[in-house]
Formats: sequence, C-alpha cells, structure tokens
Amino acid sequence: MSDATATAPSSPPNIGRVQFSDIGAVLRSGWRDFTRAPLHGLFFASFFVIAGLLIFLQLDRIERSYSIIPLAFGFPLLAPFLAMGLYDVSRRLEQGRDLPLAGVLRVVYRQKDRQCPSMAAVIIVIFLFWVFIAHMIFALFLGFMPMTNISTDWAATILTSNGLSMLAFGGAVGAGLAFVLFSITVMGLPLLLDREIDFISAMIYSFQTVMANLVPMLAWALVIAALTLLAMLPYFLGLFVVLPVLGHATWHLYRRAMTFDSPGAA
Repeated sequence: MSDATATAPSSPPNIGRVQFSDIGAVLRSGWRDFTRAPLHGLFFASFFVIAGLLIFLQLDRIERSYSIIPLAFGFPLLAPFLAMGLYDVSRRLEQGRDLPLAGVLRVVYRQKDRQCPSMAAVIIVIFLFWVFIAHMIFALFLGFMPMTNISTDWAATILTSNGLSMLAFGGAVGAGLAFVLFSITVMGLPLLLDREIDFISAMIYSFQTVMANLVPMLAWALVIAALTLLAMLPYFLGLFVVLPVLGHATWHLYRRAMTFDSPGAA
C-alpha cells in the first residue's frame, strides 16, 4: 500500500463496540509501538515539550505565571494533530512496512492537501476559545483581588472561596469543551489519516462512536487527561513518553472501534 492519497471517497465506517478491556489492551499496544519506534515518538513529542517549556518560561518572565493554568489545561487539546505522525507509525508497524522518519513526515506533510487543515482549524478555534473563556472566568471570580504570582504564592489566591469557586466553575466549563473536542477528534483524526473522507463526516462518525460507547470512551478520556496532566508536572518532560504511547494507543482504539467494507485510503 503506497503513501499516495486516494481520490475516491471511502465507504462509511461500521461503528463497533468498545469494552473496558480494550483500554488496557490499546495501552499495551501503544507501549509496544513506542518501544519499537522510540525515536519517532520522541521526535513528535519534543514539539510539545519544548513549546510547553517556552510558554511557561515566557509567562514566568513577565510575571504572568498564573496564565499557565488555562494554557496547561488547554495545551493538550492541540496534541491530537501532531499525533498524526504517530498514527502513521502505528499503521506502518501494523502493515509490516519500513519506518523511515522522512517517509512518515511526508505522509504528515501531505495531509495539508486533504482534510486535516480543516480539522486543525476546529481544534485551534476551540483551544483559543477555551483560553478566552478561562481568562474571563478568572476575571469574574478574582478580578478584584490583589494578584500575586501563583507559582510562589498560589495559596493566597486559589485557597479562597472565590478561588475555589473559580476552579469548580472553570473546571466544569473546561471539561465540557474538552469532551466536545475529544468526541470529534478521538476517532476523527485517525479516520482522516486512514481514509479519504471529509472532516465534517469524520467528526460526525467520531462523535457517533463516542456516543455508542459512552462509558468506556469517557474512561479513555479520563485516562488521557490523567496521564497527560501527570506527564506535564515535571516541566513537561513526562510528555516524551506519555504522548507517543497515547498516540499509538489511540490508533489501535480506532482500529478496534471502526471497521470498513473496503481497503484504506493510504
């Protein structure tokens, strides 16, 4: 199977059932793929580690480290797009094909002529909307309080009635936005890479898959959120391992959740 992009539209996917046992299985598959192609995983993860460190250092330098809170929760929302390279690595391993990094990058680059830029625009708009809403929530709850540097005196701001209310309300809003983005991308992005399909249909099929398997897919979302946030704590360094494993695992979950009546697009 070549890397060339197909021109004929793909048949719609058949949405299958996802079990709780699949979560552990795809994580094991994700770890296996990462250990088989560690340099590829480290390469794609490095973009997020470096970007995260630069954002944090810049905010700390201008004494706006409190802004890292909305960015820290919103930053992982961008992760699925660069995971396209990880999906292709898992696909190549699945098919027993060679793994030249240049070949994987060519596949990722060719997505610019398909539907991925449109999906990326949706992700970025939701991310920017979250950052805007997070700052609005911050201002509504804490706008009249003396501002301190949260990295050094966070308790004086957060551990107050207004601070805790802000966290509760902001967390609920962020969880809602994260669920929407998760629902339209968790299967939508692998589907766009694997098939010749428009991004609207990909988002719809992804959402339908999540709704058809709501409880296990919510569990998968919690696994992603927990592992990603834990990986971000030591200066984002844990993302070097967590992001590749989750990216590979998501591909394997896609393969379990969706089946097709015709061969893939690429």
